[in-house]
Amino acid sequence: MAQAIGRLGESRMKLSNRGRISPFHVMEVLREANALAESGEDIIHLSVGQPWVEVPEKVRQHAAKLLTDGATLGYTDAKGIMPLRRKISQFYKDREGIDVPPERIIVTVGSSAAFYITLLSAFDVGDKVAIAIPYYPAYPNMLEAAGLVPVYIRTDASTHYQPTVEMLEALPEKPAGLVIASPSNPAGTVIDKAELERIVRYCDANGIRLISDEIYHGITYGGVKAASAAGMSPNAVVVNSFSKYFLMPGWRLGWAVVPEELQRSYESLLQNFFISPPAISQHAAVAVFDCLDELDSVVGGYARNREILLEELPKLGFRGLSPAHGAFYIYADVGNFTNDSDRFCKDILQQTGVSIVPGQDFDREEGHHFIRFTFAAREAHVRESLQRLKNWLK
Repeated sequence: MAQAIGRLGESRMKLSNRGRISPFHVMEVLREANALAESGEDIIHLSVGQPWVEVPEKVRQHAAKLLTDGATLGYTDAKGIMPLRRKISQFYKDREGIDVPPERIIVTVGSSAAFYITLLSAFDVGDKVAIAIPYYPAYPNMLEAAGLVPVYIRTDASTHYQPTVEMLEALPEKPAGLVIASPSNPAGTVIDKAELERIVRYCDANGIRLISDEIYHGITYGGVKAASAAGMSPNAVVVNSFSKYFLMPGWRLGWAVVPEELQRSYESLLQNFFISPPAISQHAAVAVFDCLDELDSVVGGYARNREILLEELPKLGFRGLSPAHGAFYIYADVGNFTNDSDRFCKDILQQTGVSIVPGQDFDREEGHHFIRFTFAAREAHVRESLQRLKNWLK
């Protein structure tokens, strides 16, 4: 019997290579920080990209009323409820000045589902999809899990860590797809509208499916505005989320603007993978569009935190800071401190209680001398973090 079962913990069962992807270090940092907090340590989170502000009261009241009134909250249309899709369509018209029909908008279980379903509906196993370094770590991991091949475009501060048409032209072969993010994670930088239009035209002319990650739209600073690819090409897939600007990260709701030729496969995949997005989240999100002034005031708080960090971090010795024109991140070079940013961040967490993310998540080759600060936090916590870092670096 013992021989048939094998040693404890040993298994002869097949394991899929799809799961053998890199871990999401941000979440592992969060896990360690939470463990320290549970043991009584005073932890300040400058790691996870999530607003510290709660969803507007009007949204919570609307959700509570739905529950107390006994509203029907069963499965919805796999593409999302039409009242929400109409609100999103109107939002594009009011904020971007572009016409995006609600029929092209598909509501998803967070932007992560939108991104993955886009990969499955637009590409076949073995297709190559280009992404810029540094990148949101889920990009290459999802590509690899879907059987696709990431093609990396090395960027630097000279292009604000964003790809250019010239970089695309320099690739040895044209990829089937290109993923861009503006504002980006981890650098928080924005692609200029004219450059975005050049990228869109290049992709259309060369049969490259463009996927534009726009989940940080609405969060920009200093007069910078992030343009949407949704109004530039009917071929682009635009992914967005309720988790950042709309302050609804735990509600797991996103959307995609989907080209007509992908609509049917997109819907079929969603039906089979997810059935529908969460009903309560969809109905609650309808109300968030009545809270835009409140959301914009939260962005004003991020702006103050950004200014504090951009002014104070260089005084502490952090170099090569990304300009952070959008989102709520600053990407910093710590090569003068360490050649192991993972160990550096662990030491800071354990010895100061400040949680920061190492660059390995965003760049597997050179991330060992970069870190990312998140400033979607209380201003008092940002200032306290700087004081703790100052004392520790001495």
